[in-house]
Formats: sequence, C-alpha cells, structure tokens
Amino acid sequence: MEIKSREKAYDGYFKIYKLNVEQHGHSFVREQFDRGTAVAALVYDTEQECYILTRQFRVGSESELVEVVAGMVDEGESPETSVVREIEEEIGYGVDKLEHLHTFYSSPGGTTEKVHLYYAEVSHQHANGGGKKDEHEHIELVKFTREELAQESFADAKTIIAQQWVLLQGEG
Repeated sequence: MEIKSREKAYDGYFKIYKLNVEQHGHSFVREQFDRGTAVAALVYDTEQECYILTRQFRVGSESELVEVVAGMVDEGESPETSVVREIEEEIGYGVDKLEHLHTFYSSPGGTTEKVHLYYAEVSHQHANGGGKKDEHEHIELVKFTREELAQESFADAKTIIAQQWVLLQGEG
C-alpha cells in the first residue's frame, strides 16, 4: 500500500486525515485518526505493597474505567519524561524506579497512537494527584494487591497488558 496524498479533514482536539492510497492498482480513500504518542505506567507502591491504578470517565467508552496511569507525550518531551509527569499529575507520586515494558499501537487499523508502557515503583505520595484541573480531569486512585489485580476484569487494553505482565512475573 502506498499513500499518494494526505489532507487534514478535521483539526480539533484530535486530528483526522483523509489519505488517498493505492494498492495493487486500486486507489481508495482511508481516514486516519492522528492520536499522537501515549504513555502508560503500572505503578507499584513499595511501601504499601500495592498497585495504584486510576478511575476516571473516558469519552471513548462513555463510562468510568479503572486503568493504569496514562497520558499523552507533550511536544518536545521524551516518553520517560511524560510518564513521570503523568504519574505525578494523576496520583501525586514521585518515581523511584522506571522500567520500559513494551511499545505497541493501540489500534493500528485507523489510528496513529503508539503507547509506551512502563512499570514504575514509587514510595512516597507528595501531592493529592487527581489530574489537571485545566484539562478537566477528575481522577480517583484505586489500589490493588497483587492477588486483587490478578483477579480483576479490566476493559482497557493497556491495563490488560500490564496485568498480564504481572502474572508472567510469578510470585514475589
């Protein structure tokens, strides 16, 4: 498949492009949702010995979801800087240890979003978290033991990937 041309079809909070593509002698149009680059972190509090996730309303699912800390990479930021910032904004913790787990596309059939998933260890909460008021975020902290996390049923893909990573680590 070859992209012959690209034009911006929508330029709001998100961007959508109209792509003219060619494949095996056939030309057709596809829309592309330009979502940017995201970061996410499975956060583990080493003092309380629990995982810290978030609960917030998500427009895509039109519901509240429990999920790992997540956000977008700001222009000029590295994914590592972004994920540390998101952990501080959303749950109020400073990061003691950060480990990259995987990078993946969330839905490559129509969106550009690439997610950098991390495991983060924290030990001290220095702020309330809750998200940024100017971004209209209202984020609640949800804590799980390893056993509770293993048994929970999540609807969010990045959280399911993080949960599976925990299960693959085995006990201890």
